[in-house]
Amino acid sequence: MKRAKTTLLAALAVCLPALAHADQGITDTEVTFAQVAALEGPAAALGQGMRLGMMAAFQEANAAGGVHGRMINLDSMDDGYEPDRSVQHVQDVISGNNHIGLIGAVGTPTSAATQPVATAANMPFIGPFTGAGFLRKAEHGNVFNVRATYFAETEAWIKHLVDEQGMKSIALLYQDDGFGRVGLAGVTAALERRGMTLTAEGTYTRNTVAVKKALISIRKAKPDAVVMVGAYKPVAEFIRLSRKMKFNPTFVNISFVGSDALAKELGPDGEGVIISQVVPFPWDGSRAVVAQYHQALKAADPEATPGFVTLEGYLTGRLAIKALEAAGQDLTRESFLAALAGLRSIDFGGVHMEFGPGDNQGMDDVFLTRITKDGGFAPIASADAS
Repeated sequence: MKRAKTTLLAALAVCLPALAHADQGITDTEVTFAQVAALEGPAAALGQGMRLGMMAAFQEANAAGGVHGRMINLDSMDDGYEPDRSVQHVQDVISGNNHIGLIGAVGTPTSAATQPVATAANMPFIGPFTGAGFLRKAEHGNVFNVRATYFAETEAWIKHLVDEQGMKSIALLYQDDGFGRVGLAGVTAALERRGMTLTAEGTYTRNTVAVKKALISIRKAKPDAVVMVGAYKPVAEFIRLSRKMKFNPTFVNISFVGSDALAKELGPDGEGVIISQVVPFPWDGSRAVVAQYHQALKAADPEATPGFVTLEGYLTGRLAIKALEAAGQDLTRESFLAALAGLRSIDFGGVHMEFGPGDNQGMDDVFLTRITKDGGFAPIASADAS
């Protein structure tokens, strides 16, 4: 009996080094991230696209031996784009202590609910798919953004429509929550800088496609353009109904809409619809990182086609990998956060990110694109918000 006990203790002693690092999603051979995002419902294409892009980046790194010998894993949880569900998942991630950090969240209302929870736990919160300003407060210490702000996107819209196209009347459709109101504030500010105000505005409720009342109100104002801050399904419904009513102003959408999903939902009704983007053109072969993204995406899912959301997910994954590399072999959540905070100038091969004290946002550029007749995308070269 004594010998058996001694043997057991010896076996446990061999395992102790691994067990000591099994928490925080870290072992000697693996590191695991958590994604809490919409994987089902009206915003599902966004969460799924971010997941696929991040998985492409992680699998690319894993195929090359991982980071300091560790394979990178990703666990994704569906919040349905509902703040309460998102908070519950994030609390479970924190209490479970099986993940090094949160990555690839989707949405302003969900991030508004979960970011304070993550910050209180000092849990990394990387690459949320939202341009909300509250996430750009570097004093949070745990939040690291990839994309430009919604204010930058709305400024790009108004610059194009008013300064370049000479339009005189702008209306707004927006989701009636924190996300939509951020867009409202951005559009209002951009117009005020030009001595203008909104011609009309309408709202719809999150996770619905109830847009007809807003359409009737906006249509009465006969605007030159309708700018839109919403998810792809209600936005598509608004545009389809507008086309049926022979109401055809210039339609302009924010990046959150999900370009690929919107184009697919609209079909022939999508031609000419403008969408602002916060990542480069996914088919721009002049950028080395885009070519790498194409290869990684094909390896992750041979049936997947390149797009703006998956490219943003890929760049978010690459940012996390960069921090893992900088954190070194003795990885902990604390050393990973310190590595993120220490990132400065990063060139991924044609995509540049810049961080620093007081600056937790890597990219600032905004690009405008237009849906083409065949459902593809063409850049609007003259518009740039940076």
